[in-house]
Amino acid sequence: MEKEQLIEQVQKKYDLLKNVLNEYTRRLWLWTEAIAIWKWWQTIVTKATWVNKNTVLAWVKEVKANKLNLEEWQIRKKWWWRKKLTETNKDLEKDLKEIIESSTRWDPETPLLWCSKSLRKIADELSKKYKISHNAVWNILKNIWFSLQWNRKTQEWWNHEDRDEQFKFIYKKTKEFQSEKQPVISVDTKKKENIGNFKNEWKEYYKKWNSPEVNVYDFIDKEKWKVNPYWIYDIEQNKWWVSVWISTDTAKFAVNSIRSWWNKMWKEIYYWATKIYINADWWWSNGSRVRLWKTELQEFANEINMEIHVSHFPPWTSKWNKIEHKMFSFISKNWRWRPLIDRATVVKLIWNTTTKTWLKIQSELDENIYEKWIKISDIEFAKVNIKKEDFHGEWNYQILPMYS
Repeated sequence: MEKEQLIEQVQKKYDLLKNVLNEYTRRLWLWTEAIAIWKWWQTIVTKATWVNKNTVLAWVKEVKANKLNLEEWQIRKKWWWRKKLTETNKDLEKDLKEIIESSTRWDPETPLLWCSKSLRKIADELSKKYKISHNAVWNILKNIWFSLQWNRKTQEWWNHEDRDEQFKFIYKKTKEFQSEKQPVISVDTKKKENIGNFKNEWKEYYKKWNSPEVNVYDFIDKEKWKVNPYWIYDIEQNKWWVSVWISTDTAKFAVNSIRSWWNKMWKEIYYWATKIYINADWWWSNGSRVRLWKTELQEFANEINMEIHVSHFPPWTSKWNKIEHKMFSFISKNWRWRPLIDRATVVKLIWNTTTKTWLKIQSELDENIYEKWIKISDIEFAKVNIKKEDFHGEWNYQILPMYS
């Protein structure tokens, strides 16, 4: 019989008997259940009856030593319970809050009591004045609505005054393109990853003592170097294209990734399309001030003979990009713990990533070498057939084919 079934059976019996059992008969009953079950009896009895494990062990020892003498026992009165520590020690909660908040107060005279606020360290500090365990500390913290919390990334370094208006503009234009069945994509790049037998964060179930061994140090392998995925997300179709490259992050690579997405994935799906709408970050390779980005988009627009509309997110709002939330976290989970041995492994792990919303990803390794620090002169940039929008033309613009 499975452990869960035994717990459920013991719990049902205990619920029927607990109102008629006193302290003496309850110990006898728990002892008989423990003897009858034998295997896993400590776990089953404690989970089914909510009696502390150490208490059950003490009762079993008493039974085995024949120390169960009813006359010597003090049977507690009905509805008796021990008072809470916060009731017997009026200053306990106040002292606990002072310890918790001591490291966050901006007071140079207040010494830092510890580096990490673990329950045991808090209990050690409180034990100078009270008799308390770390379990009791946890119960008190829970009652006063304290819990372990992560830092929340909500404070942005700088907010542009037209930030909200720009997001409204992007939303409105996206709806217009979707109503006309025109493609709308969001692009972004993920951080570079070391290629080689390096440690990857997180944990995964594996046979004990047989987990893969990795390098002690994370120095870059000069032969394998790094990879950096460039993501293209089709908002309407809910599908992805990922180009993984080994060269430098440049605007030329970014546009070539969009070109690969169009030629190998969506050219046949959007055969009726006359224009493309791209949402991109404000800086890096696809930034609003990067001349090479606009020059390469001009070449792409000439190739496909379509209008390319571009909107950039306002400064310092890259975390608002849908890619950040829809896929980056899932990719990190999918290749957690696994060393990224080679480039093929990276492409395979990206391709195999799935979510509950049935996102589909296609990935490709781009082995082209892209030159760094390409400068576009004023004469070259003047050839770009760019049409700026009335609202923030530096963020919102159209790249038109040269012969249109």
